[in-house]
Amino acid sequence: MIAGIIRLLGVKKTLILVGILLVLYVLFGKKGGNTSPFAGNLFDNSYQSAYYDSGSPFDAAGSNWQPGSASLDTSVAAGARSKYTDILGNNKDTITIMVYMCGTDLESKHGMATADIKEMANADISDNINLIVFTGGCKRWQNSVVSSSKNQIYQIKKGGMVCLEDNYGTAAMTKPENLTDFIKYCAKKFPANRNELIFWDHGGGSLSGYGYDEKNPSSGSMDLAGINKAVKNAGIKFDFIGFDACLMATLENGLMLSKYADYMIASEETEPGVGWYYTNWLTALSKNTSMPTVEIGKRIIDDFVEVCDRKCSGQMTTLSIVDLAELEKTVPGKLTAFSSVTKDMIQGDGYQRVSEARYKTREFAQSSKIDQIDLVHLAENMNNSEGKALKEAVLGAVKYNRTSSKMTHANGLSIYFPYKKVKNVDAMVYSYRQIGMDAEYTRCIQEFAGMEVGGQSYAGQNGSGNGGGSLLGSILSGFANDLGGLDLSALDFLRNTSGADRTAFFENNSLDDAALIWSRQNGKSVLLLSEKQQEVINDIALSVYYDDGEGYIDLGLDNVFDLDADGNLLGEFDGTWLTIDGNVIAYYYLDYAEEGSHYAVTGYVPVLLNGTRAELLLAFTDACPNGYIAGAREVYKGGETETIAKDLIQIGKGDKITFLCDYYSYDGKYQDSYRLSDEIVLGDEVVIGNMEIGKDKVHAMYRLTDMYQQMHWTAELPK
Repeated sequence: MIAGIIRLLGVKKTLILVGILLVLYVLFGKKGGNTSPFAGNLFDNSYQSAYYDSGSPFDAAGSNWQPGSASLDTSVAAGARSKYTDILGNNKDTITIMVYMCGTDLESKHGMATADIKEMANADISDNINLIVFTGGCKRWQNSVVSSSKNQIYQIKKGGMVCLEDNYGTAAMTKPENLTDFIKYCAKKFPANRNELIFWDHGGGSLSGYGYDEKNPSSGSMDLAGINKAVKNAGIKFDFIGFDACLMATLENGLMLSKYADYMIASEETEPGVGWYYTNWLTALSKNTSMPTVEIGKRIIDDFVEVCDRKCSGQMTTLSIVDLAELEKTVPGKLTAFSSVTKDMIQGDGYQRVSEARYKTREFAQSSKIDQIDLVHLAENMNNSEGKALKEAVLGAVKYNRTSSKMTHANGLSIYFPYKKVKNVDAMVYSYRQIGMDAEYTRCIQEFAGMEVGGQSYAGQNGSGNGGGSLLGSILSGFANDLGGLDLSALDFLRNTSGADRTAFFENNSLDDAALIWSRQNGKSVLLLSEKQQEVINDIALSVYYDDGEGYIDLGLDNVFDLDADGNLLGEFDGTWLTIDGNVIAYYYLDYAEEGSHYAVTGYVPVLLNGTRAELLLAFTDACPNGYIAGAREVYKGGETETIAKDLIQIGKGDKITFLCDYYSYDGKYQDSYRLSDEIVLGDEVVIGNMEIGKDKVHAMYRLTDMYQQMHWTAELPK
């Protein structure tokens, strides 16, 4: 297994090989200023003309895309139900587009909702299209029209917006009843033969669903059961339901929505802050209100990916349109068969194979540990007939899918599969029962999570995570797993597993921490790993702490390591670490993707960005091996929101950054997050480099993650 995960192009090695200079592409996101973008009932076009060199950045067919694009599939699987929406043709259709816009901090801090409303109003909207926007959930709208004290309903016309309901109450935008009322209102006031519904806000995927209401944070998100309730009670069938929000292109969401809509448009990954680009597709639809729905979806997707590629190069971008009528016909049976075989493997001696397949599968929002992965990629990695059949069914239902050039193995639909946070399994199983998710798949993930917990428990009882006896052992043992000291009896899903005694399996398939000791061979420090240990290890990363004379500064993790010809780990550290503009930073590796000669390494750096806690997203690619700042995302306080923030792109000249780090006392107790640097102001150029930090003050070791997601630390590297 280790041979498949060697990362010889770690960030530090890449920087050493190619130098340390980088001219940052200065990226500016959608910014709503302190002044109103409205002039009476008209919008100026300064945003569009300033953003693009001239005119529209898209060709008529949106076909400028290079690798990662897909062809539009207009076929329909045999036996799929008829579509709910009857398209009249010949431009005779009337359309009501309902945009449920919870502005939240995306608007109050960054003006993103205002920017999207402006894009809508810049479109040539015909009289046969009713574009209705419900606004709320935001403490401060960055325009002089929309109220922050109450919910409102607007109709968007070319050049401006008309207030239809000045006061529609103050209910939380994440309450299903609020969404139901809006849908009913639109259906009554603006009857049409084609209805579209767009969710605008944060998204959390199958685990937490849609929305974060900034004014009512205690209301939580609208989970899939809540969305199901809201749409069901509204009694309207939709042409498409779309999510201008993160992570909502999930199988669970699609199967649930198949009862109410013909198509779903959503993203597997977190969306960049620019979100959908509305002007072009609304104009095209106005010219032909009989446009096939898959063609509408293609235009939305092409515009979105193209804008994101221009505005936030380096961020991982995905968007797809799924035929829900086909999905509900072709996928459930294939999923049941796949789940049954996988469950049987887990209950037998095949857990390692399933764990390896899960580990290698494309995962989304990795740092948030929501455990959403690409379903097609998982099916491919299982490499059996059931997986092949499931893959073909899913790809058939995904009618168009595009990604950024940095994204690999994102095929249009993700699924929850526990790995990083097994304590979420109970919540997910409860949600599955409410939305009618496949029972066999539920049992499958329960079995997998049960084995993972069993493996972690066994390892914990046998000294796992002790840091190899290092000075930092007490720190590292606290990171040993994500159960966080949970009483295993509190995990209900364990009661629904096979209950077999797996002690013998764990004994034969676990890392022995006592053996993680460095030896000397041919003048080099080497960690000898048996063939069985190599099979158990899923991931290796370099962990570095700096002794400042009073405690330990956590400088993070890098995916740089080397193995000898026999698969043994070489103990090498050159005493240097990453810097930005000459400041040592705490850097945490997130992901490595490789396809052919192309690669992309991504990671994050904790910072204060203009006074707000955030994470800078760094990307190192074959095209830009020195690296660059791809953007930033805001960090929320614990419990503030269950959903995942859109990745922001407002990073460029003039932004103020202070680098942060976690700090520990000598007895291993976490103290606080401290400033690692003085505040710097970004200029025209940003230098990402490597600096000597001194081996004498550094404690470096490798973190080995096994197939149960248990973390083990080697002894400290010899100095």
